[in-house]
Amino acid sequence: MPAIFIYVTVPSEAEAQKIAAAVVTDRLAACANIIPAMKSLYHWQGRIEQRDETIVIFKTRDTLLQAVEARVKGLHSDTTPCIVALPLTGGNDDFIQWIFAETAQ
Repeated sequence: MPAIFIYVTVPSEAEAQKIAAAVVTDRLAACANIIPAMKSLYHWQGRIEQRDETIVIFKTRDTLLQAVEARVKGLHSDTTPCIVALPLTGGNDDFIQWIFAETAQ
């Protein structure tokens, strides 16, 4: 049962805090890292857009991806939020076991 990181971007640190708190409280992730003050430049609806964003990285098990995605979408202010999963292919086994111990099955 592999562990994953889920990378999410949000338009503000306050929104990141709200989403992270909900996902961790629901035990859908063992941890959420919030990284403020990222600048994004992207295509959106035929235009180039730029905005400040905050990154949230969730540490969880792969079987919880759909539940995390649904929870984030329900709280996110964007219509098409960035929610992507990154597999963990190695690392500190004790840490990975902690992720499994702290998340819902």
